[in-house]
Formats: sequence, C-alpha cells, structure tokens
Amino acid sequence: MGQAVGLGDITVTDVVIVGSGFSGSILARKLAEELDRPVTVVEKRAHVGGNMYDETDERGILIQRYGPHFLNTDKYFIIEFLEQYGALFPHTTKLLSCIDGKYVRLPFNFLTVQQLLGAKAAEPLLAKLRAAFAGRDRVPILELVDHADRDISAYGTLLFEKAYRTYTSKMWGLQPEQIDKYVVERVPMAMSYDERYLNKDFQYLPVQGFTKLFETMLDHPNITVQTNTDALEHLSLDAGSRRISYDGEPVECLIYTGAIDELFGRKYGALPYRSLDIRYQYDAQDSVLPSEIVSYPQADGYTRQTEYRKLMADDSAVRGSVVATEYPLTYDPAAAVGNTPYYPVVTEESSARYQRYLEEAGQYDNLFLCGRLAEFKYYNMDICIEHALEYYKNVKRFLERST
Repeated sequence: MGQAVGLGDITVTDVVIVGSGFSGSILARKLAEELDRPVTVVEKRAHVGGNMYDETDERGILIQRYGPHFLNTDKYFIIEFLEQYGALFPHTTKLLSCIDGKYVRLPFNFLTVQQLLGAKAAEPLLAKLRAAFAGRDRVPILELVDHADRDISAYGTLLFEKAYRTYTSKMWGLQPEQIDKYVVERVPMAMSYDERYLNKDFQYLPVQGFTKLFETMLDHPNITVQTNTDALEHLSLDAGSRRISYDGEPVECLIYTGAIDELFGRKYGALPYRSLDIRYQYDAQDSVLPSEIVSYPQADGYTRQTEYRKLMADDSAVRGSVVATEYPLTYDPAAAVGNTPYYPVVTEESSARYQRYLEEAGQYDNLFLCGRLAEFKYYNMDICIEHALEYYKNVKRFLERST
C-alpha cells in the first residue's frame, strides 16, 4: 500500500476518494490502473476495508470486526475480479435461527415446517406449498402471509410474528410495516429443503481475510492512502461557485462513499442509520454454536451470534473459539458505542429527506456518490461490488471530458 503521509503533508490529487470500503477501493484501483490517475483515498478509521475489516486475534482466529460478511453471487466475473487481489475459497453460507427454544434452518424451508409444526401436521401444508408455488425456488414471507389459502397464510403469519417482526423491531428499531419492504423480504422462504442462506451460484470467502484483499487492491503507485483522517474536516463545498476544495485546493473529482447527510452538515436533518454493539466471548471449546451464525429473533436485545472460527479457510492451528454477539442500536457519531454507521434505515420519511441531499449534491458536476451510505441503499456485498464496477464508467467519462 502507498505510504500514508501526515495531515500537513498530504498532496491533494485530481481525484479524492472518501472511504476505503468496496466502493472507494474498487474505484481507486480502476482509476489508478486503467486511467493512470493519481488518487488519494481518505479514510476516517485506522484501517482500510470499511466494515469488511478483519484481523487475526491473539489466538489465531480471523475475526470480522464489524459483523460477518460473505461473498454470494450469481455472476462469476465478480469472483474473477476479486481473485486478482487475493485467493478465495468456496464457502456455502448456512445459518440457524432459534425460535421457541428450537434451532431451525434459516432460510426457513420445508424442514422448518416440520420442526415448527411437527411432521404429521406438516404433511398437508407441504403439499399445499408445493402446489401453490410450483417452479419457484424462494418466496417472500409477505406473499405467504397474504396468500388466499388459510393454511399457507396461517403458517406465513406464524413465521412473520415469531421471527420477522421480532427480529426487525430489534434490528431496525421499527416495526416491519414502517420500513422498506425490501428489508423484510431479504431472506425469503425456500420452497424445498435447500439449506443455503442465499440461493446464489457462487459462494466464497477470502483465504487471508478481507483486509489483506483490500490492502492488495490499494497497493498501486498511483494510490495514496490517508488513514485516521476525517475528510469532512478538510473538505469545503461552495454551492455558489460549484467548487469542491480539499484543504483549500480545488478537487477535480470527489468520490464520496460516507453518510451523505454528514457531507452537507446534516442541514436537512440527520438521516437514520443503524449501528451495532458487538461483544466477544472466548470459549475453551473448539465449537460453541451449532452453526457458524445463529439468529435469535426472540432474544432480549441481541439479534445474532457468529462463531468466526467456523468461517476460516484453515483453523487447524486454532485452540478454543470466539463468539461475537450483536446488539443493534441507533447510529450516533458522538456516542462511545454505536458511532459507526452500518445500515441505512429506509422509510418514506428518510427517503424524502435523502432526496433533498441528492438534489444538493447535484449542484456539483464533479461530486460522485457511491456505496451503501452515500446512496442510502441497503446493498448486499455482491451488488455493491458490481455497482462500483459499473459506476466507474460514469467517473471515467467525466474525467475524460475534463481533460
């Protein structure tokens, strides 16, 4: 990686990228490599990789510090792109959910029906589900709830009330009816005994972890990485002149991947994001949880647990295990806990507020917003990567016109 330089010594290039997650790092690499442009990546935290950051603890366990991330996609070019920067290994993501004291498969599937209703009671319902959704692999839970068949609707309602409503209210601080429908339908029910969390063709994890992959991606002579730097303390936006400056020097192109409301001083009010308080517990046992991740929709305060040893390419040298428990809370940049934004809370009100910030951003031809926080969208990792690769074309066209 390029040598980080002191705040007073930073040389502002024609391209400044705020944030070193997938969006910022991919765009930096593409611009540096394909357009031969010098790029400065400004990162508020002490590390690159955004919320994909991971590190090996003192016991040799590779821990993803901002919660578990998996690469699941139907598009192999995404795998090929990432393999340029680090080896990947196949890993099929499988989860469990604890409902009424029982561990059931997540996504909910035909086995879940038997686990929750009993085998005998499940028989007629399974027949109805097969007939009603013939040829479909996954079905959103709300489609079950609203189904004309009373038995299908009753089972969908059971799942919705015991799992979706309880989990959503903790995770988002809102009832399911208040939040964007996409969030509720992210994990539809499998119309089979399929145990994979997502029905994606290609499922992988990086052998050496995500951080190493990001460090390699940003290791280019045209890229300078500045960590421990809050870009908002150095940026200024003048709407009158439509000019963006960094430390008083004009910026030809600014790519911003952080929270958009903070870029504009929250002048239209704060956009809601959710954060996490993640607590770790070491155990001398080599295996603690019955699955790599367990969801707890009915638990008090926390949503899920992850046993990171189960996500490693090779854990043969590891002794014991670490379980991370996630407690969702409201993002507050000034708080001691919960000061990292994870997920945009998309509602009608927040979407309207975001549009005001988007209109403000539109005053600057050389300002580009990319990523989950900047675009206020709940991108999965594969979508985020694909979007950044496509978004590069917009930046490329702009820079080619300006030269």
